[in-house]
Amino acid sequence: MDLSQYLDVFLEESKEHLQTINNQLLMLEKQPSNLEIVNDIFRSAHTLKGMSATMGYEDLANLTHQMENVLDLIRNNKRSVSPELLDIVFQSVEYLEEMVESISSGGDGKKDVTDVVSLLIKIEKGEEITTSLTEAKTEVMDHKYDSYEITILQQSEEQGYRPYEVTVNLREDCLLKAARVFMVFEVMEGMGEVIKSNPSVELLEEEKFDLSFCVTIVTKDDEASIQAKIMKVSELENVEVKKLDTKALSEAESILIDHQVEEVNAAVQEVAPAVASVTKEEEAPAKSSAVTNKTIRVSIDRLDALMNLFEELVIDRGRLEQISKDLEEAELIETVERMSRISNDLQNIILNMRMVPIETVFNRFPRMVRQLARDLGKKVDIHIIGAETELDRTVMDEIGDPLVHLLRNAIDHGIETPEIRSANGKQEAGSITLKAFHSGNHVFIEIMDNGAGISREKVLNKAVGKGIVSLQDAERMSDQQVYQLILSSGFSTAEVISDISGRGVGLDVVKNTIESLGGSITISSREGEGTTFSIQLPLTLSIISVLLTEIANEKYAIPLSSIIETSIIRKEDIMNAHNQMVIDFRGKIVPVVHLDSVFHVERENQSDEEFYSLVLVKKGEKTAALVVDSFIGQQEVVLKSLGQYLSSTFAISGATILGDGQVALIVDCNALIK
Repeated sequence: MDLSQYLDVFLEESKEHLQTINNQLLMLEKQPSNLEIVNDIFRSAHTLKGMSATMGYEDLANLTHQMENVLDLIRNNKRSVSPELLDIVFQSVEYLEEMVESISSGGDGKKDVTDVVSLLIKIEKGEEITTSLTEAKTEVMDHKYDSYEITILQQSEEQGYRPYEVTVNLREDCLLKAARVFMVFEVMEGMGEVIKSNPSVELLEEEKFDLSFCVTIVTKDDEASIQAKIMKVSELENVEVKKLDTKALSEAESILIDHQVEEVNAAVQEVAPAVASVTKEEEAPAKSSAVTNKTIRVSIDRLDALMNLFEELVIDRGRLEQISKDLEEAELIETVERMSRISNDLQNIILNMRMVPIETVFNRFPRMVRQLARDLGKKVDIHIIGAETELDRTVMDEIGDPLVHLLRNAIDHGIETPEIRSANGKQEAGSITLKAFHSGNHVFIEIMDNGAGISREKVLNKAVGKGIVSLQDAERMSDQQVYQLILSSGFSTAEVISDISGRGVGLDVVKNTIESLGGSITISSREGEGTTFSIQLPLTLSIISVLLTEIANEKYAIPLSSIIETSIIRKEDIMNAHNQMVIDFRGKIVPVVHLDSVFHVERENQSDEEFYSLVLVKKGEKTAALVVDSFIGQQEVVLKSLGQYLSSTFAISGATILGDGQVALIVDCNALIK
């Protein structure tokens, strides 16, 4: 039976089950006596084990089976939940995720997980967990042999050779580990034949091991001779030689195969009704009288290709609209208008198809928050609201890292230690709320903590000391403006630079990433009560609404999301302040930017118009007035990249092709506002 056709379904469902297990484990940590949660975890693990066994991923199935045994003890009240036990189960899930990711990337899904398996077996036997995960990883793993390797060992024994497992321990001061490994292998190959090594030869060559490795060889030498020959290699601590019992290995392999056959049969029995149901639906679709909600999994590459084709259609639509206006043919105008309505509906459908619930990003945070809080000796609860909020996949791919940075910052700098919180009359456990919601054509993401808040005085002292603001400006700044200073390049109020929240790099990287997506970030805080970071993002990046403007004979598109309003003013209304042209915009001094100067637009004759056409744009709390020659009108355009050779062009984020075939450059307002 060809199972490759089910690979995509297997991967999707495996990821869903692993995410469910992750979420339920976090709940179990808070409610260790709630057996219903354990039952939910057990069911997901059991299903994952059956699917893995059916698909032939033995390592995945075996680790899940071992984890399932521990969960079975808990749900039958034979073992209680402890932080140490949960750490081991969390590590098991992390390994399972790595295996699934390996399969997703075209790999075989195999992974050496002996460290965590040895601890799971100890739990299953009722032993106390005295070895940590870190210590378990440094121990030399016992070999696992497949049927082919066991056959080779048996045949070698029949021909007068003896099979051994040789464990080599290097000295701690060994400098060139790979060189010592090479010398050891050279000695072994002179004695007999190397069958297997653990870790693998590739990992040994890359020095991806600690100070020990194990090699299986067949030789006619005895234990003492093997040990003496290998110990001639310098920088070795010791060598341990153990003779292998091939008969015991063969029996163990037979038992394992029988067990796996049982697992596969059980899994097949579980999925058989579903397969039969699907087959019946395929054979007789017309017999179903009630139609349920049906879904289909579509490759992202196909959606990208569909979006690219539609973008070309939008360009041609604009061209047709221009032609119909020029010709003024009634029937052509009517047809083009109808086509425009249809293409608008099609655009909405395609954009919705590309929308992904933000929970795909949010779901990885609870476990991360748990681990960071433990590392820092803090207690932190995370609450997620609005995980069903949808965002375009292109935006989703970029927003993950900034959110990770903000969460790390909140845990490291925001949430206090339990002792400090208690002394301040707060609950020992701090709280972080991650919230997402739609508003108009934007998605808002808020990260709120109830920690120490931001000290205005501390931020200003740091900013003045670094020369970011002058002392005079600092006194006039509002609280909101002060908080925005922590987004400045290289700014950090951390007394001690840590690995947790960015090594002192600050939050400028977060700000730059968000602004590159056409979004913005604002900060509000109350000292002693907490801080809120609010991120505003566009729903999609591919098709944007712009205001088309003209400068000389060139056209420039300004995104509507950046525009406050347009205005026409007299030249005499423009003033000079500190060698900068400014205007008084409703009581606020706004700098004036001449786009023809910024983009070096050549003019045949200098304009002597007495009026200026202005586009007032914003970047967070800052505003600027862009001077253009004229406004053409609002239009939806397809954002096209300028390519890698023009990627560093100042204040230009891309280009678009207009209906008349001309190219209009899209202005990056964020770059123009300093």
